[in-house]
Amino acid sequence: MRCPYCQYEESKVIDSRPSDDKKRRRRECLKCGKRFTTYEVVEQPMRIVIKRDGSLEPYDRNKLLAGIYHAVKKRPVSYTQVNAIADKVEETYLGGWHSQMTSVQIGTVVLEQLRHIDEIAYIRFASVYQDFKDASSFISAIAALNEENSEEL
Repeated sequence: MRCPYCQYEESKVIDSRPSDDKKRRRRECLKCGKRFTTYEVVEQPMRIVIKRDGSLEPYDRNKLLAGIYHAVKKRPVSYTQVNAIADKVEETYLGGWHSQMTSVQIGTVVLEQLRHIDEIAYIRFASVYQDFKDASSFISAIAALNEENSEEL
């Protein structure tokens, strides 16, 4: 680690402690004696989403959250529940060192989670995700949801 003051390449670690998802290290330069702080993080692979048209896009949790929030707008769904859905997507497809997932896989997990939380939000998300073209598409989705609910009882 290079000292930010004198550029000497050797330092000793005085203190080390966890800080969020990082490790904070307090260091002292062996040449000039000045102290500085460094942070150590685990490097994750770049996460890529494969879109329906075959194009690639970096995974963006904020974009996923925005889509879910759009579906749950004015519905009794909490911030915690929305974050839990995004966490489930990441846990399912981005856990470990997986670096690619399809938008279809993401949508499927979100729909499955929304189905158990709020049926209206489920239909809203499905209308965009499944690209409903007309009213019969809505009716089919609602009928399928009702059928699934009656099977669970």
